[in-house]
Amino acid sequence: MKAAVVRKEHFNAAHRLHNKKWSDEQNQRIFGKCNNPNYHGHNYELLVKLVGEVDPDTGYLFDMKLLSDIIKEEVITPFDHRNLNLDLAEFKTLNPTAENIAYVIWHKLRNRIDEKFDLKITLYETERNIVEYPAD
Repeated sequence: MKAAVVRKEHFNAAHRLHNKKWSDEQNQRIFGKCNNPNYHGHNYELLVKLVGEVDPDTGYLFDMKLLSDIIKEEVITPFDHRNLNLDLAEFKTLNPTAENIAYVIWHKLRNRIDEKFDLKITLYETERNIVEYPAD
C-alpha cells in the first residue's frame, strides 16, 4: 500500500536578499524591503512530505519520531533564530530566497532519508508566499 506522511515544523530566521554582483540600486529595485541591510525575519512553517510503501510489519510508512528528530537536527537546530546570511555556510554564496531555503532543506534531509521515499518540501515564508521543492 502506498501512502504519504507529512511532518509540520516551525522556525524563525532572518535574512537579506542581495546579489553582490549588482549595485545597491539594482538590489533595492529587485528585492525592495527584502534587501534591508539590517536584515529582516520570517516565521517559517515547514512541511516535510514522504511518499512510499507502508511497511506491512510496522504499519508505518516512516517512523514519525525519527522524521521529527532528523528535521530537528538538520533544519530546526541550525536554522531557528539565526541569520541565514551570516550563520549558515550554505548561504554564504547562495541568496537565501524561500526557493533556495527549500532547496537547501531538501538536500539536507535527502542525505538522511532513504531514496525509496519521495521527499517534498513545502516552505511557508508567509501565509501568502509558499514554495514547494521539488516542483511537480
